[in-house]
Amino acid sequence: MRIVVFGPGPVFKGGIANFSASLARALDVYPEAEVHMVSWTRQYPFFIPRDFVDRKSKHDFLEGSGVRLHYVADWNSPLSWHRTYRLIASLEPDMVIIQWYAPVQGIAVGYLSRKLVHHTSARVVFDMHYAHRYYHAPLYKFLTRFGVGKGHAYVVHSYKTACDVKELFPGEDFCLVEEPGALPEGQGKPVLKLFHPVYDLYVPDEQFDVAAQKQAWHLKEHVFLFFGFIYKYKGLHHLIRAFAELAKTRQDVSLLIAGESAWQGENRKRHRNRFATWLMGGLKSWIRGSTDDEAEYNPLGLIEELGISAQVCLVNEFIPNEEVHKYFQVSDAIVLFYEQPNSSGVESIAYNFRMPILATRVGHFNETVRDGFNGYLCDLDDPQSMVQVLEKSLIHPIQRENVWRASQALSWQTYVRSLLESMGMKP
Repeated sequence: MRIVVFGPGPVFKGGIANFSASLARALDVYPEAEVHMVSWTRQYPFFIPRDFVDRKSKHDFLEGSGVRLHYVADWNSPLSWHRTYRLIASLEPDMVIIQWYAPVQGIAVGYLSRKLVHHTSARVVFDMHYAHRYYHAPLYKFLTRFGVGKGHAYVVHSYKTACDVKELFPGEDFCLVEEPGALPEGQGKPVLKLFHPVYDLYVPDEQFDVAAQKQAWHLKEHVFLFFGFIYKYKGLHHLIRAFAELAKTRQDVSLLIAGESAWQGENRKRHRNRFATWLMGGLKSWIRGSTDDEAEYNPLGLIEELGISAQVCLVNEFIPNEEVHKYFQVSDAIVLFYEQPNSSGVESIAYNFRMPILATRVGHFNETVRDGFNGYLCDLDDPQSMVQVLEKSLIHPIQRENVWRASQALSWQTYVRSLLESMGMKP
């Protein structure tokens, strides 16, 4: 069987690139599978003032695999969209799995998927990281509907995303599939409910000196971790305020913040162009239907404002692959006070370090976090609830064995096997 994964390759930063590489590697495990990864060269418009390329990591996650990697699709070149179609068609794949995560890619992805559906025999499956993200607008919905409207099936990682897919196409029939096996026919377009698998790309380093690193970073006994790109929907402002309240009564706690501000910092300075910045701000407002500019989001300013600088360790930059383990090994809990998640790659990394999850009762966290077992849940609109969850994790710490047990059903092997069986491709 020949399978194509379409998504950002390992040259790019971020969770979707990690997911795409992990999926391709998991498929490549099967001897009878020939796996190709077809990637963007540029995922977004040229005028976006941000660098999406991973220029720090020394190794990518496809090294040592049999996955064949092709960089061809360029958002800024419609001719490349057709070249991408011709490349995939020439491979004669049995299945094409398209990673969907950004509405701005809707026209390009919609063109590609339509050509594949109408002119090849491949089954086209959309792996839906989002359907509605954290903003709603007519243009956003149009781009999403056009981008994913012509697939044969959808894969979702949460019930919320399954509902969002149905809302995008109110006139269509869908069939929610929750058990592995051949997809039913004649009952509507299949929506396969799976999960976000646990990343095995990052693992603990048994030789790593945790105590020495904590001392070097001036960390206290108990460490709360925020990790990943800093977007508003991830709720870092909620965490900083809650931690500041906790720090009034606890002197043995630290907050470790590791990640790049999505629309600020070095990349923004490097691409500083008044016209591009103005144009990007206008387009974001148009697409999102809101004047709330992510570029103005600066939760890090709260650290000094609330007087907690001595208890916060800030690494405000992209973390290369080789260094990710350090941040998880020195920490006691990952904090995900998200406002509107569908799934979380950071949560999936944390599971591989058996790290308790402290999260809000929103989106898929209600499915993956068993309150009091593998983590604690708090209410999004209740700041005191967030403080209490931080404190509870100190007074009644979650057993890391519980975290491991809760993650056993979330393996890549299970994910891929369920997908292949549902698409009639017996592994």
